[in-house]
Amino acid sequence: METATTTTGLAPVFSSEPARWRVTWWLLALLPLFGQTFHYLSTLVPLWALSKALPVISLPGVLRLGGEPRFPMTRQILISFAWLLLVPSFAAVFYFHEGFFTSITAQVKLLPVLYFFSFLALLLTLKPTLGELERGFLVLGVVILAVLIVLWAVVPSDWYQESYVIGQSPFFSADNRGHRIRMSMYFPLILLFFCYRRAFFEKHAGYLFGVVVAFAVTLLIVKTRAMVIGIMGVLLINTFAWSRMRTRVLLLLAAPAALAAMFSAGYLATTFSTDASTGFDTRRITILLATKFLGSEPMRWLFGVGTISSTSKDNLIDYFHHFFFLADITWLGIVFEYGLIGALIILFFQLRGIVFYRRLRKKVDDDFLGALFDYLVYILLISFFYPPTLTPGETAVILAIFAYIWRVGELDSEPDDHADLQVHHASLQAHQAP
Repeated sequence: METATTTTGLAPVFSSEPARWRVTWWLLALLPLFGQTFHYLSTLVPLWALSKALPVISLPGVLRLGGEPRFPMTRQILISFAWLLLVPSFAAVFYFHEGFFTSITAQVKLLPVLYFFSFLALLLTLKPTLGELERGFLVLGVVILAVLIVLWAVVPSDWYQESYVIGQSPFFSADNRGHRIRMSMYFPLILLFFCYRRAFFEKHAGYLFGVVVAFAVTLLIVKTRAMVIGIMGVLLINTFAWSRMRTRVLLLLAAPAALAAMFSAGYLATTFSTDASTGFDTRRITILLATKFLGSEPMRWLFGVGTISSTSKDNLIDYFHHFFFLADITWLGIVFEYGLIGALIILFFQLRGIVFYRRLRKKVDDDFLGALFDYLVYILLISFFYPPTLTPGETAVILAIFAYIWRVGELDSEPDDHADLQVHHASLQAHQAP
């Protein structure tokens, strides 16, 4: 694979040379799979099956890391994965009388955590520049937004399903929110956060238009309340952090009223509703059943009780004689399955990326890396609605990019308080910190 060149005296990963199309096409082909874009789109059977199999298929690529010094975050991710795989699997043997190897299959949803290693190996093979990675993510964001807009415009109403089998989520669905298209917004939201950073600092109408389009598609086509809350949360946090004191005061005064008005209209008004149509009763009863099962035994609360594998003849609904979905009760569901220790491990998996970005930012101040950081914050904000265990590959890919830039950018050779790079737009400027 060809290597990028640079004339700035910096590492090739910071090259401002034109993107290599061969590298770009590889990224465009593989990023949607590593980003779990098709992981829950069972309608697209070949891509769905490939997405499910990719964590195992891509594992041999980890051998590429064999001759490399240990990358940042490696130890934490390995220990975290081993704990989350084995402890709940053992617990399920005792609490649900599952076979050990059967109970391990219940944790296949965590396999994308290993994308940290396989995607990192892919990056070391392709050797993309930071600009090429940025281009890959942003192009995919634009493509997905365009596809959603076209589908929204041309798909007839009778394609939207009002009822479906439990555990399956149709691509086109209709509920109390109206017609909606269920789509992973990993790349479009990173595009949104990137455009917002550029729009805020450059006052550029083009980037602001990108923010508006991405937000409108999320609000009016995808119609996922948690996504809207997460986006608004990230934008408010960033606006507050980047603004002057007077603007911060105005924001504190105006934001509550603006958010209250926004979440009082349309389907957003049902975000915190206790109406039966929102599934509140199911979640409430699930919470009661879960807490009752955990009981007063400290061991259950600390280490979790595992879950019943989808390969078993029974499931949690049969066991509890009621609709019982751990994902519906988010962090309590995580505590139920993995225990408080496991919940902290999952939380620290997200926080490690946030903390490491702070360290990375002291050396490379780049809008794309900042947008990836924003997405980690977004995951934490929506974790009260969607558990981060549903798509851990999203976080793993971001952490792999951080580790890749840190290593191939030769940033570990300087003290952490030495800010030596700032990246803006497609250009790279080196300067010494004061």
